[in-house]
Amino acid sequence: MKRIGNAVSYIIYNKDRSMVLSVKRPSNDRNLPNVWGLPAGTVKKGEKYEDAVLRSGIEKLGVKLKIIKELNEGNIERKDHILHMKLYEVEIIEGEPKVKQPYPKVTQYQKLRWAEPDSLKKAADRGSLCSQLYLKSLDIEW
Repeated sequence: MKRIGNAVSYIIYNKDRSMVLSVKRPSNDRNLPNVWGLPAGTVKKGEKYEDAVLRSGIEKLGVKLKIIKELNEGNIERKDHILHMKLYEVEIIEGEPKVKQPYPKVTQYQKLRWAEPDSLKKAADRGSLCSQLYLKSLDIEW
């Protein structure tokens, strides 16, 4: 039986909610190299999902976040584990998002941009669970 890894991802909208913050994963990423998707992070042992979201905002984007609501959750099978993820809508309460951050033990993104939700279809096709969960929450087919 494969181990279960827990993770979070989150949606940050622009002011008029027409675009979402999208991040480009590193070229050496194990599952999704160079894929544009949503910010995400691992839930550490004993950590609550919501706390993982707040920590990830600091470690990955250099911002403090406020959770608005949970949007979706689901699973995807990877080579060596099953990934269980919860997706949240958040807002930035302090700072401007930027990459890279000074946290060497977490995945650091290459770039970020504001993108239309439909732009996540390519990542969903490649197995990005966070993109799949978001598109499902909007009833968008990919």
